[in-house]
Amino acid sequence: MAYQHWPASEPELAQMRRFNQTLAWMPRFKVRNRVTPRLIQALLRTGQRFKKAPVVERRLVGSVPVRILRPAGTPKGVVLDIHGGGWVIGNAQMNDDLNLGMVRACDVAVVSVDYRLAVNTPVEGLLEDCLAAARWLLEDCPEFADLPVVFVGESAGGHLAAATLLALKQWPPLLKRVSGAVLYYGVYDLTGTPSVRTAGPQTLLLDGPGMVTALRLLTPGITDEERRQPPLSPLYGDFAGMPPALMFVGELDPLKDDTLLIAERWANVEAHLLPESAHGFIHFPVAMADRVLVYSRGWITARLQHPGALSQPSTPSGSG
Repeated sequence: MAYQHWPASEPELAQMRRFNQTLAWMPRFKVRNRVTPRLIQALLRTGQRFKKAPVVERRLVGSVPVRILRPAGTPKGVVLDIHGGGWVIGNAQMNDDLNLGMVRACDVAVVSVDYRLAVNTPVEGLLEDCLAAARWLLEDCPEFADLPVVFVGESAGGHLAAATLLALKQWPPLLKRVSGAVLYYGVYDLTGTPSVRTAGPQTLLLDGPGMVTALRLLTPGITDEERRQPPLSPLYGDFAGMPPALMFVGELDPLKDDTLLIAERWANVEAHLLPESAHGFIHFPVAMADRVLVYSRGWITARLQHPGALSQPSTPSGSG
């Protein structure tokens, strides 16, 4: 078995079930056209104008904007963060709270990639942006030249992070600098894994029944065989020489099989299946999500302290 069942107490499970009842009333995220994502993106940016932002540096890496957060002292490593949003919404700023948590807990700098979105750009263009940012960080950034690097990606960002790591195999010395990857409920097969194709109408947060159509809309003009080619679909890539990875997915997520199947192929991986958990759970105001983030940050700290060592899967203790 390539994954572990995340241990959860009865109070944690009950809390998650109550939150799922709230999610059931909320609209599912759908990609049906290019108009709705633009409206959501406009609302996101409007809300961000009224939120106090942390002290950040905005830098242009070629044509790719990145957002850099630093700890108060000297960083012990660097996290390359790739945000989610279904490839069509989101930006680096929306991960500020999560990234500040990593900065404080792990004493790292975080470089978050503001890649182009698929409303105007083919998915391949998003991959190019993330690869350009990664190569800059690993090869052309003197400030962080001697520091170990960990990739973090969530949902569509998990897809882009895995695809970027596969693309970095063209430059073995750069890939060797990556000490680990933390991937939350990523999308690794753009034709749809079995759990995507069989998703029923009661999925939470994501529009399960419409996901295969959405993936085709994101990759127009090509066949499923072409969609399966890595790094476009990382699941079918060669994972020899990949850095250690930590993965999480919820058992209620239509994308469950994406994580479980890629974990079977990743040479050095620790993967966790979370009970009663839907897509996006690290953002939920529940104890289980808090514990996952604490565990992830501990894993990142260990990878930075021992960047050359193999990661040994461990079992998180349950909460009473």
